[in-house]
Amino acid sequence: MNSVDIALKESLEIGGALGAALVDFTSGMTLGTAGNAHTLDLEVAAAGNTEVIRAKLRTMESLGLQDTIEDILITLGRQYHLIRLLQSHSGRGLFLYLVLDKGRANLALARHRLRAIETQLDV
Repeated sequence: MNSVDIALKESLEIGGALGAALVDFTSGMTLGTAGNAHTLDLEVAAAGNTEVIRAKLRTMESLGLQDTIEDILITLGRQYHLIRLLQSHSGRGLFLYLVLDKGRANLALARHRLRAIETQLDV
């Protein structure tokens, strides 16, 4: 099992996790997905969230913000969608995408676990 598969498997072990993906936000393509394909089309979600990241980066540039994005949270009625941009040199241009069941998830713990998974991910 490679590092991406392990990271996605560990992401699904986070309480309330419904699906996870590793995504290249320069192209919108997934490098791997895990979870129930009937619950959520992770390929479509990955492409859409690529646009979210690009829009935020453009806005930061327009504002002259010299900073980085750690993560982006989208809160829906029944789900959390957590987008974690990879900060390592080998992970530049990639993000981990995690979908959580809002009723079963601990958001703070999920963010903490995703950060830990990122540190072990070698792409």
